[in-house]
Order: sequence, then C-alpha cells, then structure tokens
Amino acid sequence: MEETVETALGAAFPGRVIDRTFGVGPSWNGANETVGVVFADGSRVFCKVAVAGDGSRIAREIAVLRYLDAGRPISGPEVLAGDPDASVPYLVTAPAPGRELLGVWEEAEEAQREALLRRVGATLATLHAERFETHGEIVGGSDEGEIGSRSGSALILDPAPWPDVLRATIERTREIGTSERLADHYDAVFDCVEANRDRLGGAPAALLHGDVAKPNLFVTDDGGVGVDAESRTDTGPDGITPIDWELAHVGDPARDLVRAEDQLLNGFDSSGPERYAEALYKGYRERAGGLPPGFAERRPVYEVVRMLGRSGFIDQWATYLDEPIDRLVDRANAELRARLDAV
Repeated sequence: MEETVETALGAAFPGRVIDRTFGVGPSWNGANETVGVVFADGSRVFCKVAVAGDGSRIAREIAVLRYLDAGRPISGPEVLAGDPDASVPYLVTAPAPGRELLGVWEEAEEAQREALLRRVGATLATLHAERFETHGEIVGGSDEGEIGSRSGSALILDPAPWPDVLRATIERTREIGTSERLADHYDAVFDCVEANRDRLGGAPAALLHGDVAKPNLFVTDDGGVGVDAESRTDTGPDGITPIDWELAHVGDPARDLVRAEDQLLNGFDSSGPERYAEALYKGYRERAGGLPPGFAERRPVYEVVRMLGRSGFIDQWATYLDEPIDRLVDRANAELRARLDAV
C-alpha cells in the first residue's frame, strides 16, 4: 500500500516532500484504498489508489466530481490530481469541509440527529434532481456535452435499461465482497431482479451516489455539535458534502434512498428508530415535493438487493458484531427469504 501511494503521489506531485500518511478508517471495499497524506509544508490531501490496477472506478469518481464542480448544487471534494490510466490509477482530493457525519452523529442529541437526517434527505433529493435521458453506468466525463444537459463537464454513460444497470451494480458488489459463503444469495437476487423487470423498467433516470453511509457524508453548520462552519460556502445548500463517488451511476432514485436509509440507520437484521427514517424522508419530500415516483412499488425489490450488503460481507459482520458466523448465516438466510416473500 505504501509503495502504491508513493508511486501515485510521485506522479501527481513530483518533488513534493511527504511528511507522513495516516489511515482514514476501515473500508469494506477491497478494490480501492484511501490514505490521508500530510506534506512537509503541513498541507493535507487524500489519495485513493486502485489496488489491483483497475482504474474504472477512479475514472468514474473523477468524472462525477468534475460534473458536480461545474455549477451543480451538490458539491464533492475538490479534485487536485488524478489519472485512471496510470500504472497505479489514482485520485487525489482536497479534504472535505466540516466533519464526518459518523463522528457528529455519535455526539448529537436525538433532536440534532433528526435534523441531520432531514438535511441528508434534502441533499439526496437535490442530487436526484440531476436527471438524464437514459439509465447507465458512468464510464467517464467530457467537456463536450455528449450526455449532460447543462453546460460544463458532462458525464459519459454506457446506456442500458435500468434492470441491467442494477444487475451491474450487483456484480460490482460481488467483486468486492469478502465471502462466498452465501454465494447463492447473489443468484436469488438476480432472479428477483429478472422477475421484476417490468416493475423496475419505468424508473426515472437520476444521478445516484450509490454508497450513502455516515463515513461518506461530511457536515458543516451542525447546530452546535462541534463542526466549524467556516467552509459552509463550499458545500451544498444543506451543509452536506458527500465523498467517495466511485459507485455512482444513473438509475432509480428510489434505490439510492432505500440504500441510504439502510446504511444510515439499520443494523445486520435490525431497523433503526422509525422517527429517524421519518426525518430522512421528510427532508427528501420537502426538497423534492414527494418521494420518487413508484417508490412504494419498487422498494421491496431494492430491499432484497440490500441483503447483499450482509451476505457478501458475512465474515466482516461476524467480526464487527462479535457473533458466531454460523448464527449470522442462519439469520441472513431467514431475512432474505422474508424479503423475497415481501416482493
């Protein structure tokens, strides 16, 4: 890891002296790794490298960040350097303003948490207002405007029907999964998507983040929990800056919202307080005027898909929960059956 980061930073900032690197917390994504970097002059950056040399996710994230930087109401961290085609594909970004939501959340009172979730919901609604003519995988960006509907940097898509894009995101989950113990769950989820192609086919085509978890959201102006608001002007209108856009794609906003609720609030097989989910959706409705069209109809399918966040990482869940893995396997099997029955 140190060698790959050194190679990437040498290409991005030749001649600059690195004082030290530091970890950014645990990651369940084995495809790319990120470290913090402190230069000799005291400035900080974050360097993401493709561990196995596949720069496709780096290219996607660079494209999305530049797209957002071209006058969109949602912002991401500033791109300082990046090359998805280098021998070690890399992306270097400036620090995001504010504090990671995970830390803010742990210090917040109940009312503050609800207010934070309303802001996250509003931020997602603003993101999902970025609409496209077709669903698709993001394969790069361009200043020529091939697909983007506004001036400035555009996203280049590999267009496909939404069920096929959804299948591709499931395949990516399998690629980074750490356990094949529940490999049959992937087959069951694929079958569910195929059986519901008509239900999924009419979904809107919006820009989705794809990984709305607390470590991937930075907060300014936090209502007194402890965030310095001096960088507020660098964030979106709700003081929320999403990072880690490598799983972004153009798809059904209902899928992004279901995943966000699950990642922000739920446990392995438990749901967070209803008032928190209500706050998230209230913020979304206030900004968007309502939930995504067809949300209730398609939600059960996306809850089936979300099971793979447990099934594909069952070994890490066992360590995190300090429970025997066989017990978690039994619970995951029962939960998947219940979700399939709900569909």
